[in-house]
Amino acid sequence: MRVFLRFTIDCDVDAAWRALHSPAALAQLDGPFVTMTSLDDLPTSWTPGDDAIIGLAVGPVPLGTQLIDVSESEREHRGQRVRILRDSGIPLTGPLSTLDVWDHQMAVSPAPDDPTRTLWRERLVIGGRTAPALWPALWTVWQWREARIRALAPTWAHDPAPAATPDDPTGHVLRARNEEISPDE
Repeated sequence: MRVFLRFTIDCDVDAAWRALHSPAALAQLDGPFVTMTSLDDLPTSWTPGDDAIIGLAVGPVPLGTQLIDVSESEREHRGQRVRILRDSGIPLTGPLSTLDVWDHQMAVSPAPDDPTRTLWRERLVIGGRTAPALWPALWTVWQWREARIRALAPTWAHDPAPAATPDDPTGHVLRARNEEISPDE
């Protein structure tokens, strides 16, 4: 069984890719209802081959533990570079541990109509005898994730937008070609 998301977010693809590698940023995607607690030392940034055990809870109610096992790949699709982060870990305890299959992939690429935005695709594949019973709850959580990703994405930008000034209300600084930036800018 699958849960699939496909939508555009308001940040560039490099900012989205950095967020995918941040355990702190990823923990915010299911919040504030589902919280993630590290039971291992989490890296500052996920790299291929990293794994960790986390605890999940809804408020004070524990949902169980999960192994996160990270890999990544890259493909080209319709002339666009697509970067994919994959968690092929598995729920270890709690209701989700009754699943035999857990394959979670998140892909980012430039939005086809606006390369300053990102096309986000996310797919969760689950399997096992309890998958049909758990699918509606996971589908609901993934709808929440989409809303959270859309809300958080603008905060992922590496460089904040320039502040507007009375002389330049747009916040844009225009320079002549090859003009140097002064050290105090």
